[in-house]
Amino acid sequence: MNRPPVDAQFLDFARELASCSAKVIKPYYGRRDLRVESKSDKSPVTEADRKAEEAMRRLIRQRYPSHGILGEEFGQEREDAEYVWVLDPIDGTVSFANHCPLFGTLIGLLHAGKPVLGAIHQPLIGQLCIGTEGGTRLNGTPARLRPTTALQEAVVLTTDLANVKRYQDWQKFERLISMGKLFRTWGDCYGYLLLTAGGADVMADPIMHAWDLLPLIPIIRGAGGTITGWAGEDPTTATSCVAASADLHARVLEILNA
Repeated sequence: MNRPPVDAQFLDFARELASCSAKVIKPYYGRRDLRVESKSDKSPVTEADRKAEEAMRRLIRQRYPSHGILGEEFGQEREDAEYVWVLDPIDGTVSFANHCPLFGTLIGLLHAGKPVLGAIHQPLIGQLCIGTEGGTRLNGTPARLRPTTALQEAVVLTTDLANVKRYQDWQKFERLISMGKLFRTWGDCYGYLLLTAGGADVMADPIMHAWDLLPLIPIIRGAGGTITGWAGEDPTTATSCVAASADLHARVLEILNA
């Protein structure tokens, strides 16, 4: 099935969802009395996560009642719909709960199961990155991955080293970061925003959920990058992620899967 271009109304609506979630999230940031709970999978969740997703879900139901929703906090609604919105209200809850601004809201749109729109919003500093197959923009300005081709000149990012050790081959990843110019854990969705903004060259996450990964696909591709699973598999069904420029991506996969 050929994917239609993303209608401008959906781009405008993604911006509206980002604004809606930001209004909920910002008053919670930095609060010392913020309660952090553990979900069944041991991941953290706060009232801000839940209320932000609830607000976005209400808006979707009002505007597009026939659309489906897949969200981190409240699961699926109408998952077989032609259009499905993907929501991660706070990607980087650990950072958020510890007063670190390396977090954001992820918003995606699937058409017939394929990602056609993605957005990353950092509400504290007002950075909004929106991508489609037609291109990616950061606060309205075209965004492209920087043309780094040599790994020794690359800034390499991941979210959590403990997860690399838990889910992937640590020795191979250690070799990757030793070959790069600089390695940092500027992670979660903000690492991918940095990638599109030209602040980093490789972002690799060893374990991800659909709501973490699906919104990123149009963003990275629209910015001229390549995104796959850790072993090079289709990112729409992957449970891990490697994103970089095409030349670097091939080299990174070679090292991680040697």
